[in-house]
Amino acid sequence: MLMAQQKERKPFILGTIDAVQSAILSESRTLNIYLPEGYTANDTIKYPVIYLLDGSADEDFIHITGLVHNFSFPWINQLPKSIVVGIANVDRRRDFTYPSTVPLDKKESPTSGSSDKFIAFIEKELQPYIENNYKVSTSKTIIGQSLGGLLATEILLTKPKLFNTYIIMSPSLWWDNGSLLHKSAVTGGIASLNFDPNTKVYVGVGKEGAMPGREKLVMEDTAKKLAENLKKGKNKNLTVFFDFLPKENHATVTHQAVYNAFRLLNPVKPE
Repeated sequence: MLMAQQKERKPFILGTIDAVQSAILSESRTLNIYLPEGYTANDTIKYPVIYLLDGSADEDFIHITGLVHNFSFPWINQLPKSIVVGIANVDRRRDFTYPSTVPLDKKESPTSGSSDKFIAFIEKELQPYIENNYKVSTSKTIIGQSLGGLLATEILLTKPKLFNTYIIMSPSLWWDNGSLLHKSAVTGGIASLNFDPNTKVYVGVGKEGAMPGREKLVMEDTAKKLAENLKKGKNKNLTVFFDFLPKENHATVTHQAVYNAFRLLNPVKPE
């Protein structure tokens, strides 16, 4: 019986790993970075950047990068070739939450409440680092699920120009008894927010229910309400999509939701 003979074994390289020292967070942060096929540092082409929360190799970096790669195939061409920056976690409950007044939140997440520092890290350190070291355009997307969705929502409502596309999935709007959801209900405030022109927001959620002790804040209801509040604000620079995925749960929603988001946010132009 003939057997194939190994001639050479090479590593399969998906991206690069950068380590950046953050003065704001007082720690080193790992970035997993996917560069699109054909990327050349000396080229004049500039690429959109997709910033991925929960971007560790054992979290969402590999499968989201796969979707980006797939959607940018020339024969699909539903997403421009893009750079993906996966932000690896150190303490997501610390980084993705603002201070809560709810005792149960504090008990379950004792390190929580430092999203202001993490947002400052993104604005003042991370984005400048990527812009200085990679060939990037002005197009910036953020993807966040669960507590990452909470953080993406907080950025949308407080620092809306940090990104021009927001993919928010199953946001943990139960945090602090729904205070961020209440903030989004101030329609006059939404209308007056300084979004970049043609800012797009996708809000996706599965059939997920409520967190124990927060039974009045059902995940699919609060996500839908967030989208409704954003639409009611009637900000002329803002387009909002809501997507309910009844066959998905909190553990499975991310891949299908990002797939749907890419299709909704980048519709194929008719020939």
